[in-house]
Amino acid sequence: MSKGLLRRFLSGGVKQGRLGVVYADGSSDTFGKEAEGFPDIIVRFTDTRVPRDIIMDPRLGAAEAFMDGRLLIEEGDVMGLVTLLRANSRWEFGGQLAPPRLTRQITDTAAWLADRVNTAITAKKNVAHHYDIGNDFYALMLDPEHWQYSCAYWDTGRYGEDMTLGQAQQAKLAHIAKKLAINPGNSVLDIGCGWGGMAIFLAKTYGVHVTGITLSEEQLALARTRAEEAGVADRIHFQLVDYRDLAERCRADNHQFDRIVSVGMFEHVGQPQFDTFFQACATMLASDGVMLLHTIGRMGGPGSTDAFTRKYIFPGGYIPALSETVAASEKVRLIATDIETLRLHYARTLREWYANCLSNKDAIIDMYDERFFRMWTFYLAGAATVFESGSMCNYQIQYARDRRALPLTRDYLYPSS
Repeated sequence: MSKGLLRRFLSGGVKQGRLGVVYADGSSDTFGKEAEGFPDIIVRFTDTRVPRDIIMDPRLGAAEAFMDGRLLIEEGDVMGLVTLLRANSRWEFGGQLAPPRLTRQITDTAAWLADRVNTAITAKKNVAHHYDIGNDFYALMLDPEHWQYSCAYWDTGRYGEDMTLGQAQQAKLAHIAKKLAINPGNSVLDIGCGWGGMAIFLAKTYGVHVTGITLSEEQLALARTRAEEAGVADRIHFQLVDYRDLAERCRADNHQFDRIVSVGMFEHVGQPQFDTFFQACATMLASDGVMLLHTIGRMGGPGSTDAFTRKYIFPGGYIPALSETVAASEKVRLIATDIETLRLHYARTLREWYANCLSNKDAIIDMYDERFFRMWTFYLAGAATVFESGSMCNYQIQYARDRRALPLTRDYLYPSS
């Protein structure tokens, strides 16, 4: 029965490009037809349970079968497999990968409700799950210049089509810095500072003092080391603290920051905490201050985190829709002064990380094991393709508390020479 359901699912889902499936009993099927720009992939199932697991929840079932070596890719790779499936079901045209079966939906909903309680304690645990797996691992995947684990800015018109990952990440940092409209002597708060790339860039480029906060002990240690090596440790104060606790301190001390920046952290806040997050930001931002929020977002309405991502990658995470993000910020009268939608930038970034992981496959397996490597490459492949064909994008939302805090036009971002 599961085999027949899977055939029906793949017959409807793969029209362009070819997917060959070899079942555990030796039988096989081919779905789709050769098409320019679509890969040809052949997979083999090593046991009869794989079709059932995929039908129950296509993303989680396929991921776990691939991780466990029960779904083998014999022609192509996991990036090609996920690209084939998503490119045949582009979000713009109303397509999507099949949702989980009802029984799986009930289980997923229960898990999602449990994840909604994102206290400071659970937030630190969730961050550690992803970011404290080892700096040595991230060194193999990220750009060595800035250690940026967020969407780069592929400004190929200015830097050329062959710009490197490091150049694209520097372009991202510079683009965000321009939107902050920094003035000499400004104090800057970096919420979710990672390995310190943004803080170091701002301190070196603008000479400002930066407070960077994170919940990852691994990130904190390396951020401090990198600031020392960059010669800006005297202008950066990294702290292991939750944004909610810092806001309480600022309120008690009547302290505010001239600029606030947060890159790739809002995805970890959790939907029920959106109001709390923006209340904290409004508390900590000076009356004439400027804030820049850079986050992954949904191009449609609010949704939910898929079971694979929640279980293996970002427990407690949630990708926000633009509507719910702005709605939460409106409650504390933060003015959304500029919104930019980055559409394909993250897809290219993720493909660079994927290529780096493939290049360092043996080293990653030595650090962990083959199952971890397969899990991580499945995550990167799924993420890249959801930005290419699914509903994900990146938003950069600039906020101000005073409508007069910024120039009237965008000319200040890239003035003509």
